[in-house]
Amino acid sequence: MSTAIYPGSFDPITNGHVGIIRGGLVVFEKVVIAVLGNPRKDTLFSVEERIDMIRDSIDMSDGRVEVDSFDGLLVDYCRQKGARVVLRGLRAVADFEYELQMANMNRHLHPGVETVFIMANDAYFYVSSNLVKEAAKLGGEVSKLVPASVAPRLYAKLGR
Repeated sequence: MSTAIYPGSFDPITNGHVGIIRGGLVVFEKVVIAVLGNPRKDTLFSVEERIDMIRDSIDMSDGRVEVDSFDGLLVDYCRQKGARVVLRGLRAVADFEYELQMANMNRHLHPGVETVFIMANDAYFYVSSNLVKEAAKLGGEVSKLVPASVAPRLYAKLGR
């Protein structure tokens, strides 16, 4: 079975992420959404909260999507899951340079792992979790940028 690992912080999951997952399911038989649980990263939501939001945002009824968490090297997680592909989304040219560096480092660490890029949907090419959080903190309306179940949690977390 062809499996792709889609890693990220997903703090919170956005409609852009959902688009990448859907695109991944066109190409791969299974997509594992791997939530990074790095305690040194300053996140708004806990790993458990992020996993819950992802599960509420994605149709998981056909068994083609799995949600998990990991710490440490992504290539080690890929080995653990028996996956040879990392799925990443690209929004703009600025993403490409960073993602290329990460893909090459992963290839160096584990030559059997390849990175596949999917372009973000035109409607969400500018959306990032950080931008959504910042706009929401400043009182902006971001409910159209995140799955329906995420916006109330985001606003509650921010005391809105």
